Amino acid sequence: MLTKELIRELKQTNLSELYSLIRERQNSKDLVFVLENLGFLPKDFDVSVITPLLYHPNNTVRLLAVKNLGKLARPEHIPEIFEKAKHDDDSIVRREAVSSIGRMRSKENISFLTKLLYDQDPKVVVQAIRGLLVFKEDEEVRERLRFLIAHPNEMVQSAIRREFFSDKNGDNSNQSHPISPDFMKNLVVCGDVREILKTVPDQSVHLTFTSPPYYNARDYSLYESYNTYLDFLMEVFNGVHRVTKEGRFLIVNTSPIIIPRISRSHSSKRYPIPFDLHARLVQSGWEFIDDIVWLKPETTVKNRIGGFMQHKKPLGYKPNSVTEYVMVYRKQTEKLLDWNMRSYDEKTIQESRVSGNYETTNVWKIDPTFDKVHSAVFPAELCRRVVQYYSYKGDLVFDPFAGSGTVGRVAKSLGRCFFLTEKDESYFEYMKSKAQKNSSPMFDEKQTKFFSLNEFIDSTKQEK
Repeated sequence: MLTKELIRELKQTNLSELYSLIRERQNSKDLVFVLENLGFLPKDFDVSVITPLLYHPNNTVRLLAVKNLGKLARPEHIPEIFEKAKHDDDSIVRREAVSSIGRMRSKENISFLTKLLYDQDPKVVVQAIRGLLVFKEDEEVRERLRFLIAHPNEMVQSAIRREFFSDKNGDNSNQSHPISPDFMKNLVVCGDVREILKTVPDQSVHLTFTSPPYYNARDYSLYESYNTYLDFLMEVFNGVHRVTKEGRFLIVNTSPIIIPRISRSHSSKRYPIPFDLHARLVQSGWEFIDDIVWLKPETTVKNRIGGFMQHKKPLGYKPNSVTEYVMVYRKQTEKLLDWNMRSYDEKTIQESRVSGNYETTNVWKIDPTFDKVHSAVFPAELCRRVVQYYSYKGDLVFDPFAGSGTVGRVAKSLGRCFFLTEKDESYFEYMKSKAQKNSSPMFDEKQTKFFSLNEFIDSTKQEK
């Protein structure tokens, strides 16, 4: 019976029988098992039992043959491994062949790896880059790698940018990563967010979570055209990008919107806001991370299926829209998330850990919230998850379209600070009235400030 113990014993006591075991195995499954469990190979291992398997019809057998041949790091086998890297039918086998050459860390292999920089498979190119970075002190290697910043593939560009064109000393703000300006903490500003953002210092905000006004769906969000609406949102989110700390998150809650028909002789129009906005956000420096689906009970949404239920005619099917999108973006950086996490002291890290139940999928079942003053208020549970999952205690959480202030209230209850902007004076006054009644911990008059645009501008001047 073929077992790991048998393979280990033969490797230590009877190599000849192990060779026979490999040569005699015709079943791909058995060959894969043997090759996977060879482990460390002695220097005198007879590779003639391995090299024929480089041409085996099974992809996994070829992959493991390349891997085991690479373990021995014998220069005479490099040309054959290089041929597999260039011409094998399976992309994973090719990438493993490149990795095997790179892991040998031999200067003699630089010429082989350099040739692979021009491969059509960007993943092969990235593996070749990894192998060559061992020799990046060599000026010729450096120049060849730096030239790849103009490569058409974004994976290749990212690898080169990280090594040769990024600032590895942390963000360029004047404050340490966990710190945000004191004058912005627990502050609500009434005014056009685009004007407000102009005076906000660079890299001040840790997390932005917002639901923009929907295109011409409410009286408070009327725009000349759909493109004008998208241009407005991008003007805001470009400003948010500047004030966001390196590698931190923007989370946008939107959904497609229907503009009703103007008469029975016209059709209604459905606008795919999250999808059109997504392309623009990615192009402007936000890295797409996740798409979370907010699932609402069918009883809480407008009935669109009623007509179809009556006639059941094809082409007339219009399902009830029970979902919204919570799109997660990260400010592009060459640094990994670990860099952001290590910026905090151990006490903050421990106190910020998510405790209790947490969502394991990207479908969040949350009931919507209704409010007499605001017609599209955030559910507190949605805010709670976003703030807990994407910020640390003490962080500054921003909502550029604050509405009734749910993001701020939840952020404060979770030990974060908030910065809210709201153009509509009725919503601003509503938040202010709650402060006067002292009915909410968010609106504690001793800590929360309410500024007009001019007052905010004056405060930023004083801060500077």
